[in-house]
Amino acid sequence: MAVHRQPGTVITDRTFTLPLDHADPAGEQIEVYAREVVAAGKEHSELPWLLFLQGGPGGRSPRPLGRDSWLTRALDDHRVLLLDQRGTGRSTPATRQTLSARGDAAAQARYLTHFRADSIVRDCEAIRLTLLGDAGRWTLLGQSFGGFCALTYLSFAPQGLREVLITGGLAGLLSSAEDVYRAAYPRVERKNLAHYARYPEDVAAVREIARHLSDRDVVLPGGGRLTPEAFQSLGLMLGSGTGSHTLHYLIEDAFVSTSTGPELSDSFLSEVQGHLSFATNPLYAVMHEAIYGQRSVSPAGTGWAAERVRAEFPQFDAAAALGGGRPVLFTGETVHPWMFATDPALQPLRETAELLAQHEEWPDLYDPAALAANEVPVAAAVYHDDMYVHTADSLATARAVRGLRTWITDEYEHDGLRASGGQVLDRLLRLVHGEL
Repeated sequence: MAVHRQPGTVITDRTFTLPLDHADPAGEQIEVYAREVVAAGKEHSELPWLLFLQGGPGGRSPRPLGRDSWLTRALDDHRVLLLDQRGTGRSTPATRQTLSARGDAAAQARYLTHFRADSIVRDCEAIRLTLLGDAGRWTLLGQSFGGFCALTYLSFAPQGLREVLITGGLAGLLSSAEDVYRAAYPRVERKNLAHYARYPEDVAAVREIARHLSDRDVVLPGGGRLTPEAFQSLGLMLGSGTGSHTLHYLIEDAFVSTSTGPELSDSFLSEVQGHLSFATNPLYAVMHEAIYGQRSVSPAGTGWAAERVRAEFPQFDAAAALGGGRPVLFTGETVHPWMFATDPALQPLRETAELLAQHEEWPDLYDPAALAANEVPVAAAVYHDDMYVHTADSLATARAVRGLRTWITDEYEHDGLRASGGQVLDRLLRLVHGEL
């Protein structure tokens, strides 16, 4: 159990051996890693625990650099546990490299059915019993998908929770994947229009890039193909506080002059690859729609819902936009089958992803009756026009969870927890403690 010191913190590595399937505790085991962080000088103090669940799915926990970001506030009075959710980071990884050892696509898909919020919550409970004992309770902080997990935790294991804080992660309890994306495309369009109003010169620049990609086969430095659709998916960044500015700076010097005419620069292609590659988080793509699968809502599975629903919004068709002289719109947080053909990190998982898309009868992730009877204090930050999570769904869920208090704000975007330093976390702590 390694212990490290960073500026203002003491960090302890912890690894837990847990069942792949908690319904079969004697079966296959996996490792789940967590990083304990405590303020320097308080490492021997009796402090309440705060468990952090990262957004995703498929995102590893933050790698702290001392007392930074929201940890500045959390470490004032908590011992923090940063969990690498199963399959991510230092927890037994699930990638194209490791999954190949499991056998064919069907075997890989069966394995990955154990990587949703219900299994993550059971991991958390097993870890809590190890660290805190049966009587111990911890505060749960869930960001984005981590908030979805928090609702699952409140549904099925509230006995482990002292209080719950959710930022940008109040999922629709009865929303299917189709519902989610049908509500998402109009929000993404609004973010596009706001970006083009802020940077009107980007309208022509984006059209020029999209036309160039339509006319040529462009390969990224890592071997992936940059198609117009892949370029449009850079719109994922429009949901963060600084994303529009980052996108503008990426676009503004995309081309260089060469002896054969304008070409997309090496620097542009390298930066684009960093945004588009799923090499660091393949589970995000493979499991993304599965996080919305619930047998009581959509027993037939998710079936590439984002791709099917996109056809209802022709304004996102790049070829039609180019032909009609309209702005080319970026897309948002959607996963499509073509990604498993253009990204080398996903290509070996193409058949596995298809099987998961067709998987039926996903277990329910939320218990509305348990949430209606909730006794755990809960506070949630709801971002006014969150690009990733439908505000109307969030508010409906807030009303469905007994005692949940909301803070609705347009001061921050979806990344408010990180971008605000400790301000968002402090506000939620004061809400849940009844100070506001």
